[in-house]
Amino acid sequence: MTVSAPITPESTSRTVGGSEPIHYHEAGEGPALVLLHGSGPGVSAWSNFGTNLPFFADHYRAIAPDLPGFGATYTPKLDRSYHRIAADAVARLLDALGVARAHVFGNSAGGSVAARFALDYADRVDRLVLMGPGGVGTNVLSPSPSEGIKRLIEFTEDPTRERLVSWLHTMVSDPSFLTESLIEERMTNALAPGALEWMRSFFSHISGRGPSRPVDPVPLWAEAPRIAAPTLITWGRDDRVTPLECALLPLRQMAEVELHVFSRCGHWAMLERRAEFQRVVHEFLSRS
Repeated sequence: MTVSAPITPESTSRTVGGSEPIHYHEAGEGPALVLLHGSGPGVSAWSNFGTNLPFFADHYRAIAPDLPGFGATYTPKLDRSYHRIAADAVARLLDALGVARAHVFGNSAGGSVAARFALDYADRVDRLVLMGPGGVGTNVLSPSPSEGIKRLIEFTEDPTRERLVSWLHTMVSDPSFLTESLIEERMTNALAPGALEWMRSFFSHISGRGPSRPVDPVPLWAEAPRIAAPTLITWGRDDRVTPLECALLPLRQMAEVELHVFSRCGHWAMLERRAEFQRVVHEFLSRS
């Protein structure tokens, strides 16, 4: 299948919902594939997956939502686990679009949301792909928090261009991907009204330091073995945000799982190793 219409942020932009609107990008036809982005200053579904959407739209009905608190989607009240809030929002989006089942892909924090969705809505997941996911493993060899998380928190506390660039360098193995346009786009989005306040609340919440500490009593890595969907975990060998050893626990404990590691690759495999990333994911999702 080939998509003839141009794939742009404007042509694919959609919104559903009333008082809690969910913004998303959609392109293509075929089996539904939900793409869940990570966290960080200036992040959105398009910033993570805009360059991948044309490929996936050739094979799937690709749906890439801005998760709650990010992009143009509503900002939630953090009165329970964020991953549950976001997983429920994904379920509402699929309900609104008439999608009963889908392949689900999650990157970084979006990997945590994807895993939570696969646990809470198991009957709605065909295949699951987790790329450098948070929460499903633990740092057994590296300090915690990781270098990338430290640089990210430093930026949210003092949002200078220098600190943004320092954080972005931890996201990639090859710094040539950090173009001036990418840096300027991320800086502009990160300084949008309310964006920094949300990021501070978000990181306080997921670390368990928020006012109500609404963190699930059972950590996600302990629940991951209950995920029934066939799962592909992908990782960048040089990931400085969620180190590669975080793959060991889910790889040994999940029922139906396999691991693909990209060499010369950091946290953003969908950018640094785009062609290989797309090929590996499509091969896994298209298996009979």
